[in-house]
Amino acid sequence: MPGTLGIVVIGRNEGERLKRCLESVHGLMSWTVYVDSGSVDESVATSLARGASVVELDPKIPFTAARARNAGFRKLLELHPDLEYVFFVDGDCEVVPGWLTAAIDFLERHPQTAAVWGRRRERYPERSVYNLLCDMEWSSFPLGETTACGGDAVMRVDAFRQANGFHPGLICGEEPELCVRLRRAGWRIWHIDSEMTLHDAALYRFSQWWTRMTRGGYAYAQGAHLHGRPPERHWVRESRRTWLWGLCIPLIALCGALLTGPWALLTLLVYPLQVIRLATKNGRPTARHWLHAGALVLSKFPETLGQIKFNWDRVRGVGSLIIEYK
Repeated sequence: MPGTLGIVVIGRNEGERLKRCLESVHGLMSWTVYVDSGSVDESVATSLARGASVVELDPKIPFTAARARNAGFRKLLELHPDLEYVFFVDGDCEVVPGWLTAAIDFLERHPQTAAVWGRRRERYPERSVYNLLCDMEWSSFPLGETTACGGDAVMRVDAFRQANGFHPGLICGEEPELCVRLRRAGWRIWHIDSEMTLHDAALYRFSQWWTRMTRGGYAYAQGAHLHGRPPERHWVRESRRTWLWGLCIPLIALCGALLTGPWALLTLLVYPLQVIRLATKNGRPTARHWLHAGALVLSKFPETLGQIKFNWDRVRGVGSLIIEYK
């Protein structure tokens, strides 16, 4: 691994989470660059003290994870132009021992694979229902060849260069969008059965979860706008489902009640029925199944707000600032 792998860590006010992240990759015989997006804590000093090269983004340009990762990649290649692989990891994640060896081994054996990612787990799922929902989200991604990867992934430098990196204008959903372009160029994406990172979502309030879901809706709309045409149809289905459950059904019920009477509000019973369907589709439901199903249905409302926000930004011709939930 020496000389072949570089690591890009991105963060903003991650505090102790960043310390754990940097310590988890320290001494792995690889090069590390930390990219800071306007932190007001000790993130920069913490990174320098742990031997990382540091890039501080210009605050005059809107911060995005995509922009940070691209800046980190450029710095890595400036310092070490012969790198073959780059591991992008968020500063709120701790890298599991053995992950980088497993990822490099997979890429060495699969030369047409551009990116490989493993299992991400939530570090403290027991501390809040919202952390638990994140943990269930990470566990829901299927293993094998996939159409997209998450924010933590090892990528082949040549493939990343060929795709011109992440789209710097995306405030979220930049990883799936990059994977669209990688697959168009003939590359493959794999999700392997190997422990990769422990993530600390630090979600303890309903408002944080709501904001995170709003950001997801924004990503759906932006992704569909960029790559929604055939054959890709990127996030078109997700966007349409959001509009249906988050806006169309409530409007139908409300208009029906105004025109025909309050009985039309019974249309809203479709929501608890959908929760029941989702919770029981794989057999006897547990408390986790009910929680996950309820969150999936409820999330359509903040996702709709995210879609509305994207389209309003587009009409006004302005770019959105990053949507932060912690």
